[in-house]
Amino acid sequence: MPESSAAAPAPQSAPSDATVLYTEKLWPNFWIWLVSAGLSSAGILMLAPISIAAGITAAIVLFAIITVLLILSTPSITVTKATLRVGRATIERRFLGSAAAFRGKEATAERGTRLNGLAFLCIRGWVDPVVRIEITDPSDRTPYWLTSTRRPEQLISALQS
Repeated sequence: MPESSAAAPAPQSAPSDATVLYTEKLWPNFWIWLVSAGLSSAGILMLAPISIAAGITAAIVLFAIITVLLILSTPSITVTKATLRVGRATIERRFLGSAAAFRGKEATAERGTRLNGLAFLCIRGWVDPVVRIEITDPSDRTPYWLTSTRRPEQLISALQS
């Protein structure tokens, strides 16, 4: 019989630093799914001379493959009290400086002519707005992170809280 003089500690709730302040998935737009369906229909064109059933099967398989790839490559943005996570990258919020939102032509310029080659990018062509988040870590050569977001004002608000 095991001896135990102390009761097992009660499970603790998640630390307050893990509280999620903002989260977003950069899912593909509707038109991306239409393009995917159009590309997968190429299977019908290629295999229809052999067999229409083989062409339809190829189209379904191609669409399934494209769908899985789009879902697996969809990044998320998560802001907690302690960290910012964009896609696979994570940084402590104490190393974040100012954040600015850009839309339209300004967003295009941030992704193009004004882009610093050392910046961390998580941009998706089907999401127009971007947020630039300055990095203040002196040991990090990355000047800023640039990420696409559908809700730039909410992301900036979460980063400032």
